[in-house]
Amino acid sequence: MAEIDDAAFADLVRSHAPRVRALCAATLRSDAEADDAAQEVFLKAYRSLGKFAGGSDFGTWVHRIAVNHCLDLLRAAGRRRSDSLDALLEADAKALGAALSEEGPAKALEDRDTIERLLDRLIPEQRLALTLRELEGLSYDEIAAAMSCSLDSVKARLKRARADLLDMARHFSGSENV
Repeated sequence: MAEIDDAAFADLVRSHAPRVRALCAATLRSDAEADDAAQEVFLKAYRSLGKFAGGSDFGTWVHRIAVNHCLDLLRAAGRRRSDSLDALLEADAKALGAALSEEGPAKALEDRDTIERLLDRLIPEQRLALTLRELEGLSYDEIAAAMSCSLDSVKARLKRARADLLDMARHFSGSENV
């Protein structure tokens, strides 16, 4: 294994940390968890530097590590979750329904808290694809590479995520005009 230049790696961390941290925060929905996850991502990257072939950009490689790590955390959290989806949906139904009826659907969907609650209801792969596309601004090809899936899978996940979000909003509002 080649000697690791700690100073060079520190420079890479400084340049890529904001984007990795933002991805973790958008995916995990918790600043504290995002900080921990980002730190763990760079530890994994450091330990795996010998496996980095240089065939891709370091940023792409570390982004993929971050995606996989966040998905693992979401899956583990899903196994620990004890509330049913129906119970979670009903808990937010009043607040979302009121926002939709008082402010109109466009205003309600602009509300960050409402959006986060809706996003939390998506399966991890859908939420991650939507986060990478809408918040990180990645292209479909970049998302496919980061998520280790085909371009068609990315398109299907994004389409399904958007449809599910609209269905949830309609469910809460009782309206087809969302």
